[in-house]
Amino acid sequence: MNKQADQGSYRHEYKYVCDARQNAVLKVRAAGFLRRDSHCSADGCYHIRSLYFDDLEDGCFYENEGGTDLRDKYRIRIYNADPDRIILEKKSKVRGMTRKTASPIPQQLCRQMMEGRSVSFSAGMGLSAPLTRLLLEMQEKVLRPVVIVDYVRYPFVDPNGNVRVTFDEALASSNDIERFLEKEIAARPVMEAGQSILEVKWDSYLPDHIRGHLQTDALQRSSFSKYYLCRKYNVYGGVRI
Repeated sequence: MNKQADQGSYRHEYKYVCDARQNAVLKVRAAGFLRRDSHCSADGCYHIRSLYFDDLEDGCFYENEGGTDLRDKYRIRIYNADPDRIILEKKSKVRGMTRKTASPIPQQLCRQMMEGRSVSFSAGMGLSAPLTRLLLEMQEKVLRPVVIVDYVRYPFVDPNGNVRVTFDEALASSNDIERFLEKEIAARPVMEAGQSILEVKWDSYLPDHIRGHLQTDALQRSSFSKYYLCRKYNVYGGVRI
């Protein structure tokens, strides 16, 4: 198994809810001064599907709701519904900044984790740090898969400040966990038609021209994650934002 992982540094991450008009205007504006992410299709986007884990008391959900500053969450992610490339990610939040570590996992292990099964492992197996931590927490904290988060992303980048600007559309929630790796799954919309979530991420500084072009001061900033918004349907019965 591949032991390498992306040990990223802590980054700023701001999120905004955009209505249909704001989404259309800002996406066109971003295309004028930012580069398209190299992984995009000809349409300038790609599809993301993530399977999130939580404990029996929904600790991750309530930590996000309460704004707990020091928190971690785990997800398994695939792109464009391709089961041949499965990535485990651990996302940590400290003092308002985020850090992501990632490593690939084989499909067989993914399917075991989709079932919420405890997986036996040893130090000699060469597992990555995020995967080892998740497997331990599945045993110790009874972490189990709880929801699928599904959306289409339009990503832009700028090397100055290592900036990443993304527009996430068609956000949907699914409990169809056993079909996570299949092409089509049953899902329900979480946001109103045309709405999107704009995320702006950077390292030490956000260049003034990007801040000026996006005019984020006029937008509704959100403290909730896409995981939280999708889980509301399970925990509270859910109301679209």
